[in-house]
Amino acid sequence: MQTGTGTLYYEEPYCAEFEANVLRCEPEDGRYAVILNQTAFYPEGGGQPADTGTLQVLDLTVERKDAAAAAGTPSSEENLIPVLDVHEKDNAIVHYTDCPIPAGSRVRGTIDWDRRFCMMQEHSGEHILSGLIHRKFGFENVGFHMGEEIRMDFSGECSWEELMEIEKKANEIIFRDLPIRVFFPTEEELAEIDYRSKKELTGLVRLVEIPGADMCACCGTHVLRTGEIGAVKILSMIRYKGGMRLMMHAGRKAMEDYRIKTDLNREICEMLSARPYESAAAVRRILDADSRKSLRIAELQKELFQYKAETFPDGQKLLIDVEREASPVEIRRFCDLLLKKKKGETVCVLSGHTDESGNEIFSYCIGSASYDCRAAAKELNAGLNGRGGGSPQMVQGSFSASEDRIRSAVSRVFGG
Repeated sequence: MQTGTGTLYYEEPYCAEFEANVLRCEPEDGRYAVILNQTAFYPEGGGQPADTGTLQVLDLTVERKDAAAAAGTPSSEENLIPVLDVHEKDNAIVHYTDCPIPAGSRVRGTIDWDRRFCMMQEHSGEHILSGLIHRKFGFENVGFHMGEEIRMDFSGECSWEELMEIEKKANEIIFRDLPIRVFFPTEEELAEIDYRSKKELTGLVRLVEIPGADMCACCGTHVLRTGEIGAVKILSMIRYKGGMRLMMHAGRKAMEDYRIKTDLNREICEMLSARPYESAAAVRRILDADSRKSLRIAELQKELFQYKAETFPDGQKLLIDVEREASPVEIRRFCDLLLKKKKGETVCVLSGHTDESGNEIFSYCIGSASYDCRAAAKELNAGLNGRGGGSPQMVQGSFSASEDRIRSAVSRVFGG
């Protein structure tokens, strides 16, 4: 019995439709594992996701129709069986479907070409960037994954400005529309070639060569010429495990990302009455103005608390005050001020609001000159759906309870 599968995705990477014979079909984990004598479906591997698409049975004889109906296979030639996933297993390419296809059947396979070509653009674009980074800095690509964005991990770190220079050179190579060569060198030839690889390789090695950019061992699918990539764009860079992690787009996804960001920038410019290339400067002016406004508000808030503190009599055993919509920082400052002015032996300042569910939530700050606030907070939190803590002198957190309940509980605990 044959177990292997002809790899059309290597031999004819632009093949989107093919015919094949079903060698085996077996149930596996609630799905069906289908092996063909040849396939254009790329199996997941090397950081590249598997192809998806459909299989259509072409030659259902009367006997096979009866067997297929009993097994649950669609009998109409118009019915297409989705290929859910593809993996390489035991030297065979396994296509996973949600219904069986009788062994011996003739099928037509159709891959989701838009998705595949998008991945070919991305994978080829990643090779150019990785190759140029390796040539410039000697960094190894130690991690690669294709998802909503392409993720690349490198063994070293460079600056954003240096990455922009690499990106510029990568796009120059793309615009030159250079041929991308995929080949299997002999062992003797391989020994003389300087190529990138994440691990030591033996036996038949598949190399992908992009003139002026990269020579790398790779099992993925690629476009024939760099011009088909369209463009590459680095989206972000962060430090990661002693090196750096890049996120990027290439091809169709790069253009879609540019369209979305252009639309967003246009909206921002309209809101700020700014020109397209002046949005950052306009936002910076707003942030500077907001910062100055925040400082002024803080100054006025401090003055207000000073005046309000004087309205309270001195020497109260327990002082409870509510400051609506005040921030946790503000109620802490006011609590500390009231304690310093000796307006209360124990001071509790609250700031309340109602959440989306209609529940009352109060931020609290409690300070005391004679009680252990930390021990008191544990008791209050338990009784008032609260959370928070601090030091024996001052605690801060929140209660999920009404103002009346909080006043009653604080008075009970602190003897007010």
